[in-house]
Amino acid sequence: MYTLYKKYLLLGVLASALHSCSGPAVKVVQDDATAPGTPVTLTKVSTDSLIDYIYLNATATFQQKSYVKANVNGYVESAQAVLGKYISKGQTLFTLKTKEAQSIGNSINKLNPEFKFSGTNYIKSTSSGYITQLNHQVGDYVQDGEQLAAISDENSFAFILNLPYELKKYLTRNGTVDMILPDDTRLKGTVSAFMPTVDPATQTQNVIIKIPKGNMPPENLIAKVRIMKTNKANGHSVPKAAILTNDIQTVYWVMKLIDSNTAVKVPVKTGIETQDRVEILEPEFSTADKIILTGNYGLPDTAKVRIIQ
Repeated sequence: MYTLYKKYLLLGVLASALHSCSGPAVKVVQDDATAPGTPVTLTKVSTDSLIDYIYLNATATFQQKSYVKANVNGYVESAQAVLGKYISKGQTLFTLKTKEAQSIGNSINKLNPEFKFSGTNYIKSTSSGYITQLNHQVGDYVQDGEQLAAISDENSFAFILNLPYELKKYLTRNGTVDMILPDDTRLKGTVSAFMPTVDPATQTQNVIIKIPKGNMPPENLIAKVRIMKTNKANGHSVPKAAILTNDIQTVYWVMKLIDSNTAVKVPVKTGIETQDRVEILEPEFSTADKIILTGNYGLPDTAKVRIIQ
């Protein structure tokens, strides 16, 4: 009996303790991070100077090459020509000795020193440039008219641009273009000439672009030519990330905020597209309009959103 009474007393103490700990209900405040809606960031329509560029490839080349040739039958006695070396006009490149002088020249001088017979001929460069081909070395026997070396004429250096004919209206003779080399070096090029023929298959026209001397890159280097297509001083634009489109890129729209947490789909007509911005032609937005920048992908026409910083 005493044991049963002890159990009931213990249960009463536990019930009293639980009742005293319950207290009033605690109100749970929902944090912004768990508020309903897709988290998004916002941007605004701004007025900027928008320039639309076309990028095409151009290849560095020497348009003219001069060929150094032997003027007698004989042996190459000495050669100052080195492959890749820069040569000035009039510089001696080869010394040739005729086969007659090689065989009997010394004998004639011994018989009569007044003859001063040497049979030596000096071959000089007819233009300035780089030796890009070397065909003979000291000791070789060459015939009259045989090629000894080839010199790329530095004055003929240019970039050849394959320009689609429909884009010719954006280039003018003596106009300047920006050229970007693979190492990000930038040069100013001048349109020198338009070739009078068009490739029948690609319908492209070769354009010769000259660059200032002293900036000559290697031959066959491919550079990007930046051609300005359109320039609008006061264009209304948004960042590229704010523009959404369908799978075939025929319809474009933005998500516009109409109140503190509701975004609607607004179809737009786009214009100039630069590296990071897109022009909005229609409709006309005000600078107070709030456009969703990130978090807009996949949102329905009317969507609940949550603005984050």
